[in-house]
Amino acid sequence: MGNSDNENPYFARLQNAKKTRKWLLEQRGQKAAEALKKNAFDALYVDSLEAARTEILNRIPKGAKIGVGGSMTIRQTGVLDTLEKQGNVIYDHWKPGLSDEDVLKIRKAHLTCDVFLTSANAVTLEGALVSTDGIGNRVGAMTFGPNMVIVVAGVNKVVNDRESAFRRIKEVATPQVVRDMGLEVPCAVTGFCVDCNAPMRACRVTVILERKPFLSDIHVLIVGEDLGF
Repeated sequence: MGNSDNENPYFARLQNAKKTRKWLLEQRGQKAAEALKKNAFDALYVDSLEAARTEILNRIPKGAKIGVGGSMTIRQTGVLDTLEKQGNVIYDHWKPGLSDEDVLKIRKAHLTCDVFLTSANAVTLEGALVSTDGIGNRVGAMTFGPNMVIVVAGVNKVVNDRESAFRRIKEVATPQVVRDMGLEVPCAVTGFCVDCNAPMRACRVTVILERKPFLSDIHVLIVGEDLGF
């Protein structure tokens, strides 16, 4: 009879490798959170999506009007369904059936909502949030307007420094985002940035939050999972 998985040395090595990988990501996530705290952000590392979901819901006041940026990460948390069921007004421009005029109104509402939920494209170990937009409503709402901003980012978005953040945005995040959106730009076809001038180019506005802006209340949750793009 062959060994069971628990007796197989290769299985044990694989399990240990997974634990080691999780340990490494946890160290990076915690270091990023500590660096963000030094830069005046309210930052926390959590080890799971479920823990992130709990933190988000605990931080949102009852009856708050919620804005949602164009973030796959936020939708992965599942908080939007819960917030909608408990009666929160949600400004979500990804809802199907909206006209262009409706989408524009919702994007503008992001700037004056009570709580804005979004992600960043990269979080540096120096404690900065780096994000790139095509329109600018997301990065605009991250810096000024909403009473509270909650940024959720998986450890896959933690990078060493700004240069690494820019590379991640150009080489990892944007090609996936534009392909997912069906935009006609070169990186959606090749997977590589060529610094194009395509009409539908999505890399148009980049904002670096080096420190928490004076009048903003920004909460950052670094999650020990691979989330978003």
